[in-house]
Amino acid sequence: MTDDAERHAQKMAKKKAARDKIMSTKTEEKGLIVVHTGKGKGKSTAAFGMIFRHIAHGMPCAVVQFIKGGMSTGERDLILERFSDLCQFHTMGEGFTWETQDRTRDTEMARAAWEKAKELIRDESVGMVLLDEINIALRYDYIPIDEVVEFLATEKPHMTHVVLTGRNAHDDLIEIADLVTEMELVKHPFRSGVKAQKGVEF
Repeated sequence: MTDDAERHAQKMAKKKAARDKIMSTKTEEKGLIVVHTGKGKGKSTAAFGMIFRHIAHGMPCAVVQFIKGGMSTGERDLILERFSDLCQFHTMGEGFTWETQDRTRDTEMARAAWEKAKELIRDESVGMVLLDEINIALRYDYIPIDEVVEFLATEKPHMTHVVLTGRNAHDDLIEIADLVTEMELVKHPFRSGVKAQKGVEF
């Protein structure tokens, strides 16, 4: 072994020992409150990655879409066609607020979605519940943030994961979350005139 290779091996061995020591202290398991927010693309995409991990492990899960309407998306079509036995999928919104332009109806639909979400979260056989675009409904006060925070803090079963997506996550939600990721927008093709494309955005 060369001197460089030997130094590298020793360095990596020290890193592994330090990492193993840290990992030995991480023994708790719990259901996480996960928030994906920010202006960048990838919030729902990352959340669906977690849903597909649950499906891959044969673990029951569920999706409630708060804002997105009935348009066909790859993830919804795949789940409904292939994995409906493991993943319940509820599209409760009727489209983005600038499309519906009906606050009363949007509020009614968001409330119905929240009632369905609470039902699924309370069901301890469901390991993960994705609340897709709920942050938008909270931002427009379709659902009271206090109600959502209190429910997650007091009624979510200990081992149930809840993932909440959408821009402008409320500070109170961020405060109670276990894991928060903010997607930062650096560059987006939409700004250059490129429309949303199948297989990328939906």
